[in-house]
Amino acid sequence: MLTTNNVSLSFGGQKLFEDVSLKFTPGNCYGLIGANGAGKSTFVRILSGEIEPNTGQVNLASGKRMSVLKQDHFKHDEDTVLETIMKGNQKLFEVIQEKDALYAKEDFTDEDGLKAAELEAEFAEMNGWEAESDAAILLSGLGIGNDLHQKKMKDLTGSDKVKVLLGQALFGNPDVLLLDEPTNHLDIKAIKWLENFLLNFENTVIVVSHDRHFLNKVCTHIADLDFKKITIYAGNYDFWRKSSELAQRLRNDQKKKAEDKAKELKTFIARFSANASKSSQATSRQKQLEKLELDDLPMSSRKYPFIHFEQEREAGKDILTVSGLTKSIDGEKVLDNISFTLNKGDKVVFISDDDLAISTLFGILAGDIEPDSGEFKWGVTTKLAYFPHNNDQYFDGKENLVDWLRKFSKDQTETYIRGFLGKMLFSGEEALKKSNVLSGGEKVRCMLSKMMLSEPNVIMLDGPTNHLDLESITAVNEGVARFKGTVLLTTHDHEFMQTVGNRIIDLNQKIVQDKPIKYEDYIAEKYSLDA
Repeated sequence: MLTTNNVSLSFGGQKLFEDVSLKFTPGNCYGLIGANGAGKSTFVRILSGEIEPNTGQVNLASGKRMSVLKQDHFKHDEDTVLETIMKGNQKLFEVIQEKDALYAKEDFTDEDGLKAAELEAEFAEMNGWEAESDAAILLSGLGIGNDLHQKKMKDLTGSDKVKVLLGQALFGNPDVLLLDEPTNHLDIKAIKWLENFLLNFENTVIVVSHDRHFLNKVCTHIADLDFKKITIYAGNYDFWRKSSELAQRLRNDQKKKAEDKAKELKTFIARFSANASKSSQATSRQKQLEKLELDDLPMSSRKYPFIHFEQEREAGKDILTVSGLTKSIDGEKVLDNISFTLNKGDKVVFISDDDLAISTLFGILAGDIEPDSGEFKWGVTTKLAYFPHNNDQYFDGKENLVDWLRKFSKDQTETYIRGFLGKMLFSGEEALKKSNVLSGGEKVRCMLSKMMLSEPNVIMLDGPTNHLDLESITAVNEGVARFKGTVLLTTHDHEFMQTVGNRIIDLNQKIVQDKPIKYEDYIAEKYSLDA
């Protein structure tokens, strides 16, 4: 069992959380959620012992082992893949090394024999005989084939390194498992395998993720970091969201009733306090007013931007025709004879094992990249708004956000621009930030603002959820789902693809798969065929 007692932490005078006392019990998976910057990853580092809190302590039951998903992709460069996995249980790995060193001695003494017997007992107690086969099973589930097991980590691709480090955290049946963004850079098969692994895992899991579908799939509880507190709720992410929205409405209603009552009492007191016949009633109401609780509701760190796309004009029937698009980059063919036609109202999810393939296709359709061969044609009534995977080119100037957004707005007034920025969470002084110092999430919100102001009837989105917190992801997802025009979309967010898309174009296939189908149905069909 893992517990925290009165844990508090401040950074640079800013309090992240205070007096956090929690109990994490075996058999449960806790999804740790909160706005960007609220302190989720910091709290995980406190749990792991990497950071000391300002006050309080973390207690792990005696004899229990904690495992943490590491983010250092270069730490194990000189280790083999199998060694890296085995190091997930450091104590077992050290026993194996010490045991092998003893047996390798030429002058093996009686004392060495006694020590070896002790080590063999420890080895057996930690299921050492099954360790290599368990590691191989983990690697296989994550899509790392036998041919890679003896390769050094430095020879693996970045995505394969991520999988091995995840396998390292999962190895050896830890009592507590801490996972910070475990689905990042995983392919669909690996994510499905991880979901099943965690569903069958009998110990304690604490996971930070921006993937709502993943949280819904694996979590038994939600640990919500907000109001500088962490509160645990039973249920998955969707259940938490509905419950928290209801609780917030009830708090707002309660505050509104109290404010209305206070206003009524103040009006009576002001009107009749000087009236002798009513003075006793006025005095009574003054006492009621003093007893009335009008405490301000605590400020939540959770904020939702306003995402809503309006069409300047509705598109005609012809949207897009693509014929034989082919493109090579650095000698590698990333697009090979791609052809399809888009119809009015299509919301198409593009999927591929190679993100570069989709980004290249979208870049060509936006007119930013020249194809090697093939052609495409947009309908004459289409008006495209494009969200590129890399948007740095739009933020290389030093103008403030008001002036930056004004370039894309029909209404040039300060009031309108500031009002729009406020709805996108740039209020007050935030609207005067320089465009070249924005964070990744702030750039995303600016690009979405630019797109909305253009009033398009076709939107093309290449990874719109990158860098966003759960609240912003939800807002973008719902805004795109409401949009009446045509959508071309690629994202790693399962929920986004499922709730927006009505058609899948899969660039993984030799002959491109193109189906009018929901994302989950397509994935179920694809992997049942693969099986």
